[in-house]
Amino acid sequence: MPKIFTVLALAAGAGLLAATGASAQAVTVLGGGMARQCSDAALSGESDLRFEEVCTTALAVEMLDLKDRAGTYVNRGVLKLRRREFASAQFDFNRAVELKPDLGEAYVNRGAALVGARRYAEGLADINKALELGVQEPEKAYYNRALAYEGLDNMKAAYFDYQKAVELKPDWEMPRQELARFTVERR
Repeated sequence: MPKIFTVLALAAGAGLLAATGASAQAVTVLGGGMARQCSDAALSGESDLRFEEVCTTALAVEMLDLKDRAGTYVNRGVLKLRRREFASAQFDFNRAVELKPDLGEAYVNRGAALVGARRYAEGLADINKALELGVQEPEKAYYNRALAYEGLDNMKAAYFDYQKAVELKPDWEMPRQELARFTVERR
């Protein structure tokens, strides 16, 4: 007979820290100029409005190919996402998807924005699409998907995705902290 196990999260709803704990994925934009500065800011964890202004100016005045334009929208959205401006960030991720529908980072970040806005099912669909397309940092996609699953009260799926995030990046503390809240009972 197969083993059945139950996964319980301590502090019910604690995983709904999605609004504060979603993890963003920036896109590297090559070349010089403001689009590169925007990329560097997003990749280094910045969220300051002045970097968003650099991204906005890059989109307005720089001659960017489709990939870099979409990447710059993703990066500007990442800066907004870090400030929990979910609707505004989602606008940028939507624009990136329109420009480059095969850019996984646009979907995973749009999914994170939706999860942050507590629209878990919609966020889950985008994060699944991102994993299907492939992303540079899949551990962040699994972490965000775990937040979505937890928001949908699917603790077993959340637990396994937190585990996958730790497996992919063992030194990343955020999913480890989430896993510490879980108790697994084998039957």
